[in-house]
Amino acid sequence: MASLNWPDEAAGPTDGGEARLVQPGSNVCLDFHGDPLRARLMVVSDGNHHMALREVLAAFLAENPAVEDIFYTTTPPRVALRLLCAGHLDIGNLRLSAKPHVMIGPPPALDQAVAGGHMAAHRPFMRSRGVALLVRKGNPKRILGAADLLRDEVRLFLSNPLAEKVSYDTYLGALRRLAAAEGVALGFLDHPRGQPDPGKLLYGGSIHHREAPQALADTMADVAVVFYHLALRYQRIFPDLFDFVQPAAWARDHGSEVGRTDCGLVGDGGEWGGALLDYLATESVTQLYRAHGLERALLPQTP
Repeated sequence: MASLNWPDEAAGPTDGGEARLVQPGSNVCLDFHGDPLRARLMVVSDGNHHMALREVLAAFLAENPAVEDIFYTTTPPRVALRLLCAGHLDIGNLRLSAKPHVMIGPPPALDQAVAGGHMAAHRPFMRSRGVALLVRKGNPKRILGAADLLRDEVRLFLSNPLAEKVSYDTYLGALRRLAAAEGVALGFLDHPRGQPDPGKLLYGGSIHHREAPQALADTMADVAVVFYHLALRYQRIFPDLFDFVQPAAWARDHGSEVGRTDCGLVGDGGEWGGALLDYLATESVTQLYRAHGLERALLPQTP
């Protein structure tokens, strides 16, 4: 099957004209958005909530036109950390040299940025409503829970345990909780990382929020474990291709801090970083994220 036709996700308007190079499956930079030369604000973020972040940054840009453009990335956290540490990132044969102003991502990744002297602190931002089973439209193999994953004809997609450790550990933990709730054992998960049973389990390479739906569209896998808001996004933008199921055991994760992201300034945040950080704390941002299946993360309780 051809590569999925993802919608444009720039924060500002694009001309949509001929000055655009996209070759599906080859020369694609889906998780780099905007004009790095014109932008006066740069945000590096994990990609799991890219659909909500785009709307938030577009709204902020509309309220602050002096920013001109926002260049933002929605890659796995390790990529953002490499950019912070090296001061550049090589994307194929293109080198991007840029200094981010705001970083968003899982707390462990931002802790590393703080330890490296790139950030002074970070604070809770958003969290997922748990995880879900992404399936093809109509759920042709009737995959409803852990027991169905044991069937011979069912192959599971998971994010890469080495390249995307945070999401992989989250999904693995969710699968083990679901299996325990159903009283089954998912033995095919008990293997050294990086050595899955090829007949039962397929790992992504490095960016599972793009790779999971593509694997199902290509019939390389029959089901993928993804965050609830990712499954909702795929169903909305590819309604003829995908459905999803959230077993009751996972729906109970709704009130937990599963899939939490934090945010903070990189260095002094530049001219606009502080304003964006304040904007991220507003109720309007809460509502935009809620519309995409995410909730505001809670501040830590003081003793």
